[in-house]
Amino acid sequence: AIPPALEKRDICGIAQTGTGKTASFVLPMLTLLEKGRARARMPRTLILEPTRELAAQVAENFEKYGKNHKLNVALLIGGVSFEDQDRKLERGADVLICTPGRLLDHCERGKLLMTGVEILVIDEADRMLDMGFIPDIERIAKMIPFTRQTLFFSATMPPEIQKLADRFLQNPVRVEVAKPSSTAKTVAQRIVAAHNKDYEKRAVLRDLVRAEEAELKNAIIFCNRKKDVADLFRSLDRHGFSVGALHGDMDQRSRTTMLQNFKDGNLKLLVASDVAARGLDIPDVSHVFNFDIPIHSEDYVHRIGRTGRAGRSGKAFTIVTKSDTKYLDAIEKLIGEKIEWQNGDLSTLPAPMESFESNSGRRGKERGGRGRDRNRRDAAPVENINQGAQSAADTDIAAHGDDKVKAERKPEKTPRNSDRNSRNPLHANDDNRDRRRHYRDHDDGPTPVGFGDDIPAFMLIVANAKA
Repeated sequence: AIPPALEKRDICGIAQTGTGKTASFVLPMLTLLEKGRARARMPRTLILEPTRELAAQVAENFEKYGKNHKLNVALLIGGVSFEDQDRKLERGADVLICTPGRLLDHCERGKLLMTGVEILVIDEADRMLDMGFIPDIERIAKMIPFTRQTLFFSATMPPEIQKLADRFLQNPVRVEVAKPSSTAKTVAQRIVAAHNKDYEKRAVLRDLVRAEEAELKNAIIFCNRKKDVADLFRSLDRHGFSVGALHGDMDQRSRTTMLQNFKDGNLKLLVASDVAARGLDIPDVSHVFNFDIPIHSEDYVHRIGRTGRAGRSGKAFTIVTKSDTKYLDAIEKLIGEKIEWQNGDLSTLPAPMESFESNSGRRGKERGGRGRDRNRRDAAPVENINQGAQSAADTDIAAHGDDKVKAERKPEKTPRNSDRNSRNPLHANDDNRDRRRHYRDHDDGPTPVGFGDDIPAFMLIVANAKA
């Protein structure tokens, strides 16, 4: 791609992750930008990246490759104050590297003029499509002169991306490094069977990591959702693993620190989502674990592309449940090969939870059920209550004779005088009648007409006051 880029031709580059796409546009840009100088708030080149980490990596590559060139590079990403970025723009930026959202923020604030852009680079276009950035890119492209040179790169080329390329590129040179959606031959791929529950999958993952401990230098563990990233991170950390997490909701400082610790070897495992890990330049990752099988089969290629880079060997393990078979079939169809099962397929799985109940007493609590111990605790009070009731009944039988036995055989749900009343139902209301007769002996004055025997107390008070 470098020769046609130096000729200022538009380029459509298709290559899997880790094949040097970044160098293919950074190196020719260094040559093309040697002549001329950027003016304040008017960048000469624009590089769009889907994530902050990718944008930061491209900025690092410019510093590395262009250390002998006097080019001003400005990085515009979220999580950093606008003031620092405004100062870089005021100085003039030969190369502007940014995410679409932050670029539009600066444009809306009137801090940028895009009419001086000579080269536009759209990197990881398929990920831009997945993240919903295509409308933003179309809006940005309208701000840039039509005579620009456009370099368009993507790991895959589905029909939607092809339409986008046709819209942005003029008579492009198409460069393909590998056949579409192929996996690196240096990566050993395996599938591991598991039951559907997350706690069972976590146990399978822990067993995998421990089994590979001798060869595992560092590993990236992929989840489909941000919530799963946080849950898996807490679980691995609780079990004593050296682990970090990387997902889209983290602030920029935390993400940068976590990623740097993983690169420096301070963390052995990194749990990440697809968006956060896309295109990360970590050259020596020994293992990749797919805790969740990717829903989009193209993401499988991106995930395992984190290992086996630059000719190094690597291993990729994917945990598959019975509900994941359709996704596995799509992946095998895409890459054109069958992936080998490790330790048997889904038909050889033991009964759910057998190994987990024996290894951990907390499994019952995790799945929200009641264990045997709790059942025993629940049963014990009932037994004690029954024993106490029986002893009380025996004592009462001795005191009151056989007539009392029949009454005690029924639950005592009524007041205490119900026993006396139950022997003679005709006199059940004698106590109430005696109580009314007692009050009737008092002289409360003349009885108000219309109330009968049931006279409210406040009516009697009023009658006495009038009397």
